[in-house]
This record gives sequence, structure tokens and C-alpha cells, in this order.
Amino acid sequence: MPLTLADKGEPNVIRKVGGSGEVKRFLENLGFVSGGVVTVISQTGGNLIVNVRDSRIAIGKDMANKILVGHV
Repeated sequence: MPLTLADKGEPNVIRKVGGSGEVKRFLENLGFVSGGVVTVISQTGGNLIVNVRDSRIAIGKDMANKILVGHV
């Protein structure tokens, strides 16, 4: 499921990072890599604040939809 559908406060494993090469590289540089754990902290209007690699990152809805996650 896309990251935008993940439950708030639940840790999820990143299964796949999609998008064009440039977008994929950008997300991977932020810490969104396959096998990594991401937790949604809050969601406002589709935009997310997530915890990944011990950092809080704000990410837009379009980018979040490119990150596919599954339950731990």
C-alpha cells in the first residue's frame, strides 16, 4: 500500500520506492530505502510528517504515494 494509507503511529517496512530515476534517488537520499522502517507521525491534507532513520521528514502527498510499504 502507498505510504499515504499507512496508519499513524504504526511502523511499516518500505517495500518499494517508485518514480523516475531522479525522484527515486531523492527519496533514497532522504532515507526511504527498501527494507527500511518508516512511521507516520501526522497527516494533514495528504501531506505527511514521517519518522525515518531517526529523523522527522515532511513529505508531500505525491511523493508519499511513490513509497510502497507493508506492516512490520
